[in-house]
Amino acid sequence: MHGSGQKDEGHSTPEPDPRSQLWPRVMFSLAIFGMLVGLMIGRLTAPEPRELERVEVIEGGLNLWFNEEPKLHGEEVEGAVALLFEAEGRPQRGQLQLEGKPVSWRVQRTDKGLLVNLVAARPLHGEWAGAEQDGRWRLQVRLHE
Repeated sequence: MHGSGQKDEGHSTPEPDPRSQLWPRVMFSLAIFGMLVGLMIGRLTAPEPRELERVEVIEGGLNLWFNEEPKLHGEEVEGAVALLFEAEGRPQRGQLQLEGKPVSWRVQRTDKGLLVNLVAARPLHGEWAGAEQDGRWRLQVRLHE
């Protein structure tokens, strides 16, 4: 055998197989399809995010309405009441009256969730309790001096 010249109308080196170039494309297409199906299934089975829907000012406190029960961490820090929720919501602020004296409240987003602060010129103490009502979750915050 001398080189790859023609002998009897044939070559000594075989022609490249066209199927060998299609195999990586098929595998890549199957991988992308599987990833997309997995993402769709994950999106359908993911729980709805907990969200603060509404804040109501009541006598001596607040009612916080959520679509589902959120995880809650609450503290009294240097005379202020701070509640941290694992939820989403929009920033808000306002005032309420406690025994004729103003109390400021503010809802703000943090990297750990939603923070609700209640602050007054005098030390505050708070009690909070949640319950399901009308298919939503209501957390009632009661303040006292």
